[in-house]
Amino acid sequence: MPLVVPGVTSSLGDKSEWINKLMGKKISEGGSDEVSFAKKDLPESHRVLKPGDMKTMDHNPERLNVHVDDDGTVRDVTYG
Repeated sequence: MPLVVPGVTSSLGDKSEWINKLMGKKISEGGSDEVSFAKKDLPESHRVLKPGDMKTMDHNPERLNVHVDDDGTVRDVTYG
């Protein structure tokens, strides 16, 4: 029986699936390749957060949060 942990999985997929796809890449407006991931391929409910960005504090378990560093490289992925 699989372990069920609230907030770790959602209908958008497992968090680890997105971490594997995005970690170390940059989000681009164009296509996906070895160093970038197309923004259009992210789920409809997502936001890209840079250090110091303002963000709402509402919790939406279906929203994918993509945390990038100052140069736009993905450093973390969360739901909420």
